[in-house]
Amino acid sequence: MIYKTLTVTEDAGIGTITMNRPTLMNALNTQMRAEITAAVRDLGARMRVLVLTGEGRAFCSGQDLGDGASVDELDLGRILREEYEPMLRAISECPVPVIAAVNGAAAGAGANLALAADVVIATQSAVFLQAFTRIGLIPDAGGTYWLPRLVGFARAMGQALFAEKVTADDAAQMGLIWASIPDDKFDAEWKARAAQIANGPTLAYGAVKQAMRQSLTNDLDAQLEVEARLQGEMGATRDFREGVMAFLEKRPAKFQGR
Repeated sequence: MIYKTLTVTEDAGIGTITMNRPTLMNALNTQMRAEITAAVRDLGARMRVLVLTGEGRAFCSGQDLGDGASVDELDLGRILREEYEPMLRAISECPVPVIAAVNGAAAGAGANLALAADVVIATQSAVFLQAFTRIGLIPDAGGTYWLPRLVGFARAMGQALFAEKVTADDAAQMGLIWASIPDDKFDAEWKARAAQIANGPTLAYGAVKQAMRQSLTNDLDAQLEVEARLQGEMGATRDFREGVMAFLEKRPAKFQGR
């Protein structure tokens, strides 16, 4: 596929999707949403880990308000149902881990696009902003789902109501993201983490993703059954046997994965 709003690369099992509209701070338009959806589905079927990042000084500034219809003609409900939901579900349902490498500002739907990933690693100068109430809207693109689950009700409400910037350091401290990395070490860190996953037991990583995401809606009994089923599947893999042998032989494991 030829992408017009993305740069897509593949290297050693790592699929990297770079949003590439830097003059607009990688604002999401109809085409970019469709291309992200397609890229995640394509690479997720072939790669061992995906990375979503941005070109230039921003990760993603959210909805491109200059895309298409005038403000009076915008049907935001339709856009969310037909364009955002497939993109977010592609990330959620991707069979391999998705890392959001947040290289700069992540605002509005751009912030929640990052939160849809399995792991968020941000450069220290990045900020997260639930900007919606500044223009009379509510957090969307999964924001009202992820925020209270990640940081609790009080912090989620504060971010949504006050629409204030959250620094990467604060985001890491409150559990909104995995890590805030000094700017000069950021590229090396997310690439090392992506390589770590690509070289690891990727079948187990995929099962971890399934179990964790299902836990968000399951009760204890249902989740214990999910664990039993997935662990039974993992116990029958070559990676499990290799992991045990490597442990007993005191050597690094050589996982086959997907």
